[in-house]
Amino acid sequence: MDTKKLRQKILDLAIRGKLVPQDPNDEPASVLLERIKAEKGRLIKEGKIKKSKKSVKTSDTPHYENLPFEVPESWVWCRLEDIVCELKYGTSEKSSSVGKIAVLRMGNITNVGTIDYSNLVYSSNDEDIEQYSLEKDDLLFNRTNSSEWVGKTAIYKEEQPAIYAGYLIRIRPLLISPDYLNTVMNSCYYRDWCYDVKTDAVNQSNINAQKLSQLMIPIPPLKEQGRIVAEMDKWISLIDIVKNGKGNLLTVIKQAKSKILDLAIHGKLIPQDLNDEPAIELLKRINPNFTPRDNGHYTQLPEGWTVVPMQMLCSLIDGDKQNGIERINLDVKYLRGKRNAKTLTSGKYIVANSLLILVDGENSGEVFRTPIDGYQGSTFKQLSINENMNTEYVLQIINLHREILRENKVGSAIPHLNKKLFKAIDVPIPPYKEQQRIVEAINKFFISLDLIMKSL
Repeated sequence: MDTKKLRQKILDLAIRGKLVPQDPNDEPASVLLERIKAEKGRLIKEGKIKKSKKSVKTSDTPHYENLPFEVPESWVWCRLEDIVCELKYGTSEKSSSVGKIAVLRMGNITNVGTIDYSNLVYSSNDEDIEQYSLEKDDLLFNRTNSSEWVGKTAIYKEEQPAIYAGYLIRIRPLLISPDYLNTVMNSCYYRDWCYDVKTDAVNQSNINAQKLSQLMIPIPPLKEQGRIVAEMDKWISLIDIVKNGKGNLLTVIKQAKSKILDLAIHGKLIPQDLNDEPAIELLKRINPNFTPRDNGHYTQLPEGWTVVPMQMLCSLIDGDKQNGIERINLDVKYLRGKRNAKTLTSGKYIVANSLLILVDGENSGEVFRTPIDGYQGSTFKQLSINENMNTEYVLQIINLHREILRENKVGSAIPHLNKKLFKAIDVPIPPYKEQQRIVEAINKFFISLDLIMKSL
């Protein structure tokens, strides 16, 4: 599996109301549809758009049966013709290599909802320029192509003036987010619909405007459309960063997680708040004699951040020794859920919700949180993180360095954690409140990635 499937899964979650949470304070989509209906009526009355066949037949809000899939309560289903001003075929005029304006053709429509401006042709036909000029946020639908790619759709962002050719249909949305509509029209649901409704001919397939008008669209509240688009932008940016990644989806998601962590510790995942207490004040509470040093290879950290070695933030210790009390042995197999609990009558006592770090074995550097009281497993040390730091932030730093720790173990017969290397890890320290915000942002991304993995 690759980034294409990851992108499709995120699109799938988005159009089902599973990518961002619903807000009960949002105006329901049904109210939005009523506004669109009123606006279309006004435009028809003023002669700016034509009345569709559906508009002639009925003015009632239809009830649809056999809907494609379930959506949240505040969403509604409608047909594409309900939410657009027009579905207009492009020019049939022959283009040339030079001219006044670019003519977009089916080859300029990518399979990821964007427009490729290479290999352009041009027109100087003034009538065509007036009739077929694109406006920002118009969508272009490829009505004739191969069976696989008929229905390709992209959004025009006014990157340069353009008109469009006859194998394309211009879609002009009305009062809804064009980017959200583009999201729907690049989803697996939509691709499946195209395959079902296309008409096949020799070496090509076709979907005409009448069929296109009947496409069922899941509509969220307008504000939720905005949140979906913003979240999609984040995910698509991350996917683009790792688009050259090879291997299966697990590898791609691992790369995405690493990139998220890398952005986080460089201060690029979330905005800074100038009202936050600088990190140096936090570090002086840890060590009153603390003096800032050179930030090493972290040369462009945000103002208010600093860098310290891991040993200033945490220590590796053992639990208190106890005898004559029966407790569960917190060894690695038990903590991984691979073995039932075994008990000991003596050992190094660890309370529930403590952190244990593997210091022996191939996975040295892996951290576990203890679910219950028990005795420290023989391959562990207790990881004690200073109370002035956000624990989860420090754990994310350790997680980012897992590969380095794994590759630099010491010992021959039994590999051990390179404690010297561990203590020397450079840790970029943001203000405490920013640490909290970073952790929240990371968790949000990771939950979505884990949801994608689980749902595949």
